[in-house]
Amino acid sequence: MRARIGAALAGVNRRNAMDAPDLDDPRAWPGANAAIAPWADAQRAIDATTRADADALDARLRDWLAAAMAAGDGDRLVRALADAPSAAAARHLRRLLADVERATQSPNELHTTLFAIPVIVVAGLDAGAAPVTLAGVLPDVATLAAMLRDARAFGGCETFALSSSLVSVERLDIGALPGLLARRALVADAGDLARGALDLPPAPIPVDPGVERVHLRFIPGALLTPAGADPFAESTIGQWGVPVAAAIAKALAAPGVTRLALPRPAQRLVTAVQSGRAAQREVSAQIFASNAIRRIRASYGEPTAIISAHRAAEAPGGGELRLSLSSPFAAKAAEGFRCPLYPYETVQEVAAMLDALLRDCRVSAPRFIAGIHADIDPLTGGPLFFKDHGASPETALH
Repeated sequence: MRARIGAALAGVNRRNAMDAPDLDDPRAWPGANAAIAPWADAQRAIDATTRADADALDARLRDWLAAAMAAGDGDRLVRALADAPSAAAARHLRRLLADVERATQSPNELHTTLFAIPVIVVAGLDAGAAPVTLAGVLPDVATLAAMLRDARAFGGCETFALSSSLVSVERLDIGALPGLLARRALVADAGDLARGALDLPPAPIPVDPGVERVHLRFIPGALLTPAGADPFAESTIGQWGVPVAAAIAKALAAPGVTRLALPRPAQRLVTAVQSGRAAQREVSAQIFASNAIRRIRASYGEPTAIISAHRAAEAPGGGELRLSLSSPFAAKAAEGFRCPLYPYETVQEVAAMLDALLRDCRVSAPRFIAGIHADIDPLTGGPLFFKDHGASPETALH
């Protein structure tokens, strides 16, 4: 189990969209009549037949995003992404937003770069114990900073500050981005770094008895960056991942609580949020699969894996993938995992991640069920998960 989760710590990315079949997309996208900026330009840029046309449209989109950023209008950015008519359009705009975030820093002089280190926290508590809430505070952040500095985590950039808070994704996501970048402008010198984006409240981590959960938190930071330097060129954490993980886990110590911290490489904010969400989902899938496969093998033999697409009102975008594990010898012993789909991802990318995970667990190639399926199983009243070979085409919504 720790070895497979350790792949996340080492920065291993197993996704390969070529390995997954063309599952249907269960998300409910807004209508494609997006004649209002930025989506008209976004789709035109994707469909452009010449590089010059695509570049001109991208420049207009960057100007639109930069104007929203300068106006401090995070809600406008959130609405723009929410109105995306397709995953391709959402991905395109998010990539351009990352360009705008980078471009707001002066390329010709020493400037402050905001970043975040995604941290996946796996926490559990023995059954029968009272619930515990971890404060989400790092009391010895100076030691963490020293570890990163000694490992040259930011290349030659050594003047930086870290927040002592483990913050939630909402504090760094697109809606908060204009405010964070505006606060960065208050930084006047190295001694003032902590005023950039680090004064953020911690997000407590609830731990319930008998349940092992995967939480996503971030350590925000501010870094003085020379002109022309790329402090995030090194995308692995081999030199500092293990000691920093141990230090974070120690800071979260509480009686009876088992915890594992998995930091990811530091990145600028837009990219860090995206990377953190993907890592949380992958670790969650790893823990589910490891536990479920072990139980089924111990009791019934080799499990059968099924991946299907479902409409689900509470899921991001109104749809999700589901992984079902079961045995033909125990129809009622099926176990399922609900896998979110973020707007900037394709179904095939996420399905390929699940497929690779199952192969790592030595499970035979999963069955991919065509069609878009219901959220609720009419027989049980719970979420619909297919069991072994019981999948039927009649369960498809279309």
